[in-house]
Amino acid sequence: MDAEPPKAQVSRPAKGWEDAVALTGFILVAVGQASNQVLARGLAGSVPPFSLAFFRWSIIAIGLAPFAIAAIRDGKIPLAQNLWPILAAGFLGMFLCGGPVYIAGITTTAIHIALIFALSPIMVLLISAALGIEHIGPLQWLGTALALGGALLIVSGGRLETLTQSSAAWGDLLVVCAMLGWSGYTLLQSRVAPRASLLARVSLFSAAGALCSLPPALQEMWATPAAVFNTRAFEAYVFAGLVPGLIAYAGFAWLGARFGSVRSSLVLYVAPIASALLSWIILGEPPKLIHLVGGLLILGGVWASLRK
Repeated sequence: MDAEPPKAQVSRPAKGWEDAVALTGFILVAVGQASNQVLARGLAGSVPPFSLAFFRWSIIAIGLAPFAIAAIRDGKIPLAQNLWPILAAGFLGMFLCGGPVYIAGITTTAIHIALIFALSPIMVLLISAALGIEHIGPLQWLGTALALGGALLIVSGGRLETLTQSSAAWGDLLVVCAMLGWSGYTLLQSRVAPRASLLARVSLFSAAGALCSLPPALQEMWATPAAVFNTRAFEAYVFAGLVPGLIAYAGFAWLGARFGSVRSSLVLYVAPIASALLSWIILGEPPKLIHLVGGLLILGGVWASLRK
């Protein structure tokens, strides 16, 4: 009887193709996510920030509404039981990570925004430990210290005295607040209607984020209508809603379904690199040595903190 061919030889081409698809997906999703940070810096306050956030989240909520409607109809999202958690998730993950980030882009760079947001897994770990959900081991403490040290290096610009100046790094501090909000959202969102798909839940969270952004957006529309309603602003709304919005969320959901949450988390490491490259190519803001050192500390620290 003929021997069967080795399984490794049979599966290698398929595995190589799967790895290529995964790598391409990670890069595209990371570029989509990073484009929002580049948009924040590129607009530099020319488009009112809360109007931009309101229209962005509205586009995402409407675009993903079929998933949410189907989940509600099937009983996977009981609205009466989840209304306040949905509003809380929308406030933390969409409102705090919307207008404030666009305001921060006036004084800080897209690279800073990306690297500070890369701290989110560290914050999730610390919050989980404080709530008794997660135990932090020695390697995780080391990773946390490295990542926080890298963030401090970037925010201070290598000069700790800048942190004591009233007007220094306020854009970075806004991003830190947004990152903390995103960390809270990360912990909360998976606990809200867990039977529903990610895209269904994101639709509702985005609707809540748009609702929270509406009051300051209305104030901007009243005070500066010409800045809110013009062709450039409209293009920014559509781009923000589609590329770092619908496309990025759908891509991440596909990666999670195809390759699992562990492999999908690799986007955390690719996104800051994508942001640095896009900033260099589009905005003419190349990364500096301090970004490279701080970024290595942050990403290395995040990698260590996620080890068991």
